[in-house]
Amino acid sequence: MTGRPRTRLDRVRASVGIAQLALQQIQDELTGEISAQELAQILRELHHEDHRQDGVFGSLAQLLTVAARIEPDRDGEMSCPLHEAAALITENAGLQTYYATRALDPQGESA
Repeated sequence: MTGRPRTRLDRVRASVGIAQLALQQIQDELTGEISAQELAQILRELHHEDHRQDGVFGSLAQLLTVAARIEPDRDGEMSCPLHEAAALITENAGLQTYYATRALDPQGESA
């Protein structure tokens, strides 16, 4: 290790790498035999309909929302697309995942 301190971008890149490895591990868990109920439970970890801030989608949307608040010139040119991206994650990807879990395991919503 060099004496150079890690920059913010270095730390972010390391965190993104860890997140990618974690998602790859989840993807690896989906190989082989898996029941519809178990798949639904795994997908519910990505998006919680009752608590949208929870799960992977909620965390990613929150990250984009925080980034949108740091707009240097406050003209909305950067923040509006980031807010839209956050909304698409929770409202579109999250809703579609919710529909998939309901189709896989309609009784498992309270699990």
